[in-house]
Amino acid sequence: MGLFKFLKEKFSKKSDDKKAKYTAGMEKSRKNFAGKLSKLSSKYAQVNSQYFEELEEILIEADVGVNFALQIIDEVLQQSKKEKITDPSLINELLVDKMFVNYASKGDVKSDLNFIDNQVCVLLVVGVNGVGKTTTIAKLANRYLKMNKKVMLCAADTFRAGAVEQLKQWSSRLEIPIVCGKENQDPASVAYDGVVQAKKLHMDLLIVDTAGRLQTKTNLMAELAKIKRVMAKEIPDAPHETFLIIDATTGQNGVMQAKAFADVTNITGIVVTKMDGTSKGGIILAIRNELGIPVRFIGLGEKMDDLQEFDLDSYLYGLCVAGEENEQ
Repeated sequence: MGLFKFLKEKFSKKSDDKKAKYTAGMEKSRKNFAGKLSKLSSKYAQVNSQYFEELEEILIEADVGVNFALQIIDEVLQQSKKEKITDPSLINELLVDKMFVNYASKGDVKSDLNFIDNQVCVLLVVGVNGVGKTTTIAKLANRYLKMNKKVMLCAADTFRAGAVEQLKQWSSRLEIPIVCGKENQDPASVAYDGVVQAKKLHMDLLIVDTAGRLQTKTNLMAELAKIKRVMAKEIPDAPHETFLIIDATTGQNGVMQAKAFADVTNITGIVVTKMDGTSKGGIILAIRNELGIPVRFIGLGEKMDDLQEFDLDSYLYGLCVAGEENEQ
């Protein structure tokens, strides 16, 4: 069975809610990528060197990254020669198959947090200013509240004007506790107070916001290392997860941000926001290929429940298959 057919059948088994969110949230990327694939297929009766050059351009324009594009095209080209595949539609199917394998073969693809009974799960959130970090924290908190988890916020971004106040507003709306520091207070001391209070109140989840400064990597590394060190005094192995927030609309700048943060701290997952606002949804493949870090959640809209667990099948359907399906 071809991968297009496989994804269509597998996607049909997803919940209607997930299906609708991925279909709507990936609309711009789908029209850009899958639409171009379909037009390219109709342009050629059989594939040739020019076809592969145009296919490579489509991949790069979708922000999958130059390295990924070159690698995937080479893999598709070699297999097509070996199996004597000349049908453009089969080549495109093979392309999607290679995308799937490339992402899945790089290890862990889990999305959700790992909760342990009678222990606070500590989630550290990092990312540059303007990527939707505060809103994402609120959406994550809301998600776990709906799962009947006791959630607390910790505002350790004490340097950005308004950061603490924004998180306070969300804690009020969600009716959950928050630990805040004073302006320019040492972020590590705020994080320490957070874990102390989370333990005291028997929280299931503590989400810690941090400053998003990349101008001085050395200082950022020292700051994050100190935050981790003081939290581990109260909760061993804290933070249990470190999520990096990336804005999908920034394209390859987002990939560079991911590399910069990965250089200074152990990122366990990526949250890609504003996917509904970009026509270049390939950034997820670029990040995975460059860093091997899994995307854990994806923002498919502005509503609180539009932050979804990342699902590779649904993502590839939204990026590649739905458009191909609509063109038929």
